[in-house]
Amino acid sequence: MGEAFGVKAPEKKLDVDIATRIRVKEDGPKRSLLSIETADRPGLLVEIIKIIADINIDVESAEIDTEGLVAKDKFHVSYRGAALNSSLSQVLVNCLRYYLRRPETDIDSY
Repeated sequence: MGEAFGVKAPEKKLDVDIATRIRVKEDGPKRSLLSIETADRPGLLVEIIKIIADINIDVESAEIDTEGLVAKDKFHVSYRGAALNSSLSQVLVNCLRYYLRRPETDIDSY
């Protein structure tokens, strides 16, 4: 897409070491706030949503932001109309941390 504006994408992938931060906190009785900060990359949002959906967690709304090379995303999430309990929050954080720390996601894994 950048080529249309005279900007070419880098041929080599950037080797950026950005810490991944994932937090879940209550945002009222019916939803929780999931905050994710991680290195931005193509397909990141799809990857996050797929992980959330695989655990049957509903995304009610999202705030998606990128600052430089860092994606800073917030999701209002719920499970069966209620905020996530501590066990489900931990499962979600562990799944996200596992997948987001991998250097690349295989297309076949979708």
